[in-house]
Amino acid sequence: MAGLSSEILPEDGTAGILIGRVWRKGPQAGPSVVAVRSDGVFDITSAAPTVADLCNSTAPLALARTPGERIGSLEEVMPALLAPIDLQAIKAAGVTFAVSLLERLIEEHAKGDPARAETVRGELNSIIGADVSTIKPGSAEAEALKKTLVARDAWSPYLEVGIGPYAEIFTKAPAMAAVGYGAEIGIRSDSDWNNPEPEVTLVVNAKGAIVGATLGNDVNLRDMEGRSALLLGIAKDNNASCAIGPFVRLFDETFSLDDVRKAKVELEVTGPDQFRLRGASDLSKISRDPTDLVKHAMGNTHQYPDGMVLMTGTLFAPTEPRTPGGLGFTHMVGDLVSIRSPKLGTLTNRVNHCDKIPPWTFGVSALMRNLASRGLLK
Repeated sequence: MAGLSSEILPEDGTAGILIGRVWRKGPQAGPSVVAVRSDGVFDITSAAPTVADLCNSTAPLALARTPGERIGSLEEVMPALLAPIDLQAIKAAGVTFAVSLLERLIEEHAKGDPARAETVRGELNSIIGADVSTIKPGSAEAEALKKTLVARDAWSPYLEVGIGPYAEIFTKAPAMAAVGYGAEIGIRSDSDWNNPEPEVTLVVNAKGAIVGATLGNDVNLRDMEGRSALLLGIAKDNNASCAIGPFVRLFDETFSLDDVRKAKVELEVTGPDQFRLRGASDLSKISRDPTDLVKHAMGNTHQYPDGMVLMTGTLFAPTEPRTPGGLGFTHMVGDLVSIRSPKLGTLTNRVNHCDKIPPWTFGVSALMRNLASRGLLK
């Protein structure tokens, strides 16, 4: 995908520590860990064979600053960019904003039928009778609302994770399955109601410490999940339905967890039909702190020895009709989706049907064999 390197970088350019992955050709053919710097892109795979190794090290910043081998300018390397993670588990948190909670309830009550969405939206607002954005999950106030809604036969699995004591944490995709900047993202051809989900994505090491962040697109099939919460796997995990990138920005003196907490995320969808959709998400409005979400995802009861990435959820739930008199937003093949956050840069992908995108074939075993053949495993 053509584009200027300035469009992909954060607003402060290469001031921070930016880690990516590229597919190298030639004698060192295969995925390589790279550092993006003001004077080019540098292969640091000899110091950190995988991004998981780098994040799990005792000194990730020192490894990221390894001199490495310059392989080109960012603009030259951009066509070869991969998702900037590898062995980490790919997890996601759902229903972490009040708006997304209401939209999930609408999907459920509409049984995945977009034609009923507006009617159901009005009905739910009347039934709930409270501003769920002001309710702290797991609080006494949340428990009181639960009892009221149960009595009115209006309780839902989405309300349970939206305001209950436990967060919704699910596996978005297997390790190595995410696509990166410039790749096609997939929707199922049998889905008629779907949307992008632009999300700040936490990068967490094996000890449960957040070491950085990136951007993610948790592509969602609203009709599938709306029919039944048990169809979450079909709604979320399909070929190329998870995009992450463009780079992991490690925490240092230029970027911290507080920057994540107040991150703004912008979304733009430009369609082949000249349709344009814009939206924004503000992480400061999240119902659970990022550190709390990580504690729900891993700890004494659940470990990830290679670390994990955790999509934090989205405030953005598009309802704008795609066509005059239409039933709301849904993707069209050819849509260009751009997700941007000032400290994290821009993740851009184009939409296609999952079965039209080349299948995922390069998994963990292929990576290990490739690194071994290049003499990079220690």
